[in-house]
Amino acid sequence: MTRILILPGSARQGSLNLRLARIAAACLLAAGAQPHVLDLRALDLPVYDGDLETSGGVPAGAATLVEQFAAHEAVIVVSPEYNAFPSPLLINAIDWATRLPAHKAAMNGKPALLASASPGPLGGLRSLLVLRNFLSINPGLLVLPQQFALGQAAQAFAPDGSLADPKQQASFEAALQALLQMAQRLRA
Repeated sequence: MTRILILPGSARQGSLNLRLARIAAACLLAAGAQPHVLDLRALDLPVYDGDLETSGGVPAGAATLVEQFAAHEAVIVVSPEYNAFPSPLLINAIDWATRLPAHKAAMNGKPALLASASPGPLGGLRSLLVLRNFLSINPGLLVLPQQFALGQAAQAFAPDGSLADPKQQASFEAALQALLQMAQRLRA
């Protein structure tokens, strides 16, 4: 069973990206995978500051994040777009995690799928471009070419929590399937 870590870049109640992360988890579960949605806010990471690191070391939440990466075979990052950039919550968590030497073994070469949901027409697409570059460099994630950007997301969800448009649902499921296939190929 393929273990997939899902990182929603927004933890607020009613987050469109958290809703999309939950859809990913349900689809992966139905496909026979073992998804885990991680609450980045629960890691209790302060804003990265080299002085904090020098005086107190890397916070325990960063080690928890690295352990979660190590325990899973693939990753889905679902980030909102803030001023054409990924969420500060997500960037800060990765910044702290990469301060630990163990992050290389836990993250490097691990397949990752990017997704975003936004009330705007582009669906967070601009932030995914930045995120692709950011996650490929220091963490060394193998970011798949497939990605999913859900535009007009405030109206995109059905009452049952799924995507209201069957074409969007099929597109998201195809991206999730690509991630599963890549994780299985790498495992073999």
